Amino acid sequence: MSKVRWGVLSTADIGLTKVLPAMQRGEHCRLLAISSRDLARAQEAARTLGIPKAYGSYEELLADPEVEAVYIPLPNHLHVPWSIRALEAGKHVLCEKPIALSAAEAQQLADAARAHPHLEVMEAFMYRHHPQWRRAKEIVAGGGIGELKTVHSFFSYDNRDPHDIRNQADIGGGGIMDIGCYNISLSRFLFDDEPRRVTSLVEYDPDFGTDRLASGILEFARGTATFTCSTQLSPYQRVNAYGSEGRVEIEIPFNAPPDQRCRIWHQRGDEIEEITFDICDQYTIQGDLLSQAIRTDSAVPTPLSDALANMRVIEAVFRSSEQGGWVSL
Repeated sequence: MSKVRWGVLSTADIGLTKVLPAMQRGEHCRLLAISSRDLARAQEAARTLGIPKAYGSYEELLADPEVEAVYIPLPNHLHVPWSIRALEAGKHVLCEKPIALSAAEAQQLADAARAHPHLEVMEAFMYRHHPQWRRAKEIVAGGGIGELKTVHSFFSYDNRDPHDIRNQADIGGGGIMDIGCYNISLSRFLFDDEPRRVTSLVEYDPDFGTDRLASGILEFARGTATFTCSTQLSPYQRVNAYGSEGRVEIEIPFNAPPDQRCRIWHQRGDEIEEITFDICDQYTIQGDLLSQAIRTDSAVPTPLSDALANMRVIEAVFRSSEQGGWVSL
């Protein structure tokens, strides 16, 4: 199977330092082109990563007939507009999370994707493809902890840089959009269901106007999920799924290191099993899975319907804090 020829819209740091080098190590990805609004930046990135082509605009890259698919790590407010433009240019799309700024905007992308049924579109929730999450899901779905009753997740970092896009409210910054989306996504993933209602408390930075601390409860038909995310706390992340007969704990659930083994713990009754995983890069796996779906014309691992559902819950979390109570979905 020939490798999919990828182009990249922007020289965002996450792409240059994490995603693109990982995709280059994949079996099914070939990075062909990178673009920036600054040609010199694109050329520098291309030299550093050994990418053949560099463009001084996103439009030029989308016009390249050799590029089959594009990776979009642009700021959040540009995700949907450029994903749609990529589809219109005949390109498959891997777009960073969150897919949109609102459920309505996510629906616009879903509508555009339906108009191009031969093209694949996927939100880049890379954590789901890591073997540790596949195993955790297998344990929960297979009754390894009895009946899943509640999930608790925590995700935080400390970033007070006013120039960082994550601290700019007008372009989709803030903790819930940046990392709380993971807390919500994993809860839906483990329950394999959508929450019926949510309640939350959200604290905003007085200078940035972005949410810096948020806690929420998602009520599912079979149980609950609680989470806290913050952009101004000590960096930490952990997930625990508790069932009627045991639990699963994931040590590094989101930023799984690509250069060391990951581990989870499966407790059933009084026995605790530590499960370790071979070194791998979840970004490499993500790129290869989507590339295989493109080549085989098969369903992507996480369809746009999942991205749209996640956005609906994100909106409900914000709305609950504003209204001071439960919000039904």
